[in-house]
Amino acid sequence: MVTVGALWAAILVAAVLVFVMSSIVWMVLPHHRKDWKGLPNEEAVIAALGDVPPGQYDFPHMASLEELKMPEVKARFEKGPVGFVTVAPRGTPNMGKNLGIWFAVTIFVSATIAYVAGHALPPGTDYLRVFRITGTIAWAAYGFAAIGDAVWFARPWSSVLKQLFDAFLYALVTAGAFGWLWPETG
Repeated sequence: MVTVGALWAAILVAAVLVFVMSSIVWMVLPHHRKDWKGLPNEEAVIAALGDVPPGQYDFPHMASLEELKMPEVKARFEKGPVGFVTVAPRGTPNMGKNLGIWFAVTIFVSATIAYVAGHALPPGTDYLRVFRITGTIAWAAYGFAAIGDAVWFARPWSSVLKQLFDAFLYALVTAGAFGWLWPETG
């Protein structure tokens, strides 16, 4: 067994590499540029929302699944639109805070990978085996939640596939860091 403490360098290097890779993915690569669209008649929609507090909303809204049996509720769904909205707090996004939280997430994911791989792989495991195991865990950790968003919240599958590609890139750099810094025997 390899302890998480013995993998601190791999955890930090992987977190930094994922942070850098995600910056490249979102600021340099073009594949996410059309993921978000403006609403038709945006100003009217914003005015209609008024003072909606930050939170997650769905429409038409149902308090319970039992309401779906009601003809008037079914009719609202059939008429549409049907959607999900996340309302953020007012003001310019705080990129410093968001980047800090994202970096903390990358450390948490890397530490989780270290924990699992440390129990699965002994010291001295060859680079490719460490790469394969840690890369698989990283890909699942960074990407698979997007699949649930498509299934339950109508996120476009094209966006999910791009996020899975991004997660694959994060997995490659994570696996490389762990493979490179995996402890030798003894």
